[in-house]
Amino acid sequence: LAVGMAVALVLLVLLAADATVPVKNSLLNICMDAKHHKSKPGPEGKLHDQCSPWKDNACCTANTSSEAHKDQSNLYNFNWNHCGVMPPKCKRHFIQDTCLYECSPNLGPWIDQVDSSWRRERILHVPLCKEDCEEWWKDCKDALTCKENWHKGWNWSTGTNRCPWGSMCRPFSEVFPRPKDLCEKVWSNSYKYSPERRGSGRCIQMWFDPAQGNPNVAVARYYSWKKRSWPAQVEDVAPERDQAVRALPWSVLALLPLALVLL
Repeated sequence: LAVGMAVALVLLVLLAADATVPVKNSLLNICMDAKHHKSKPGPEGKLHDQCSPWKDNACCTANTSSEAHKDQSNLYNFNWNHCGVMPPKCKRHFIQDTCLYECSPNLGPWIDQVDSSWRRERILHVPLCKEDCEEWWKDCKDALTCKENWHKGWNWSTGTNRCPWGSMCRPFSEVFPRPKDLCEKVWSNSYKYSPERRGSGRCIQMWFDPAQGNPNVAVARYYSWKKRSWPAQVEDVAPERDQAVRALPWSVLALLPLALVLL
């Protein structure tokens, strides 16, 4: 009798697993609730210049992508040239950073809630690839700035950001001594310097060739699974198996230990 009950329970579990519809992963392919983001990602006919890699699936509009390239953008009235003209080789990294922030649908695992007048969500600790941070710093080290954290503390009396009173314009290499400092501090920990390299599947790329596909899709999937994974003793479980088991109803999961004992 006990064996018969156990077999019946196991069959019930297997049938439930087959009938279960996978639960949507809310961390994948989503847009932030922020000032210029679309409500959901989708294709755009044409995105401007450096934002074009995201045109097949974007959280930004064509107008947003165009504004991202202007020295005095209407997006946030932010002026890159607050300490004189920013060199073009440096500015292109900040434009690419803006395109990633505005356009990418692959930042879900790092979206954080905020209480702000202009956005309800932000990104926090996005693992930016080693080369992206290092090239950004190398191309900007001789540019000038007066602040370490560009998110706050500016003088906005003229309607655009100006250096706060008493601050001095200094080379990036003094304000941000290392690539890690630039990536992590300039936008108050939106990014985290990653030791992982492009193509590793473990870090987000600001720069990529769309002809080769968007590498950040796989990265978001990995960190999404990691964020939802079981405790340390079972964290090596394959993502597919983890998802299949988690998809089972609690009523079925509760029967598993009993079935195993009876067997």
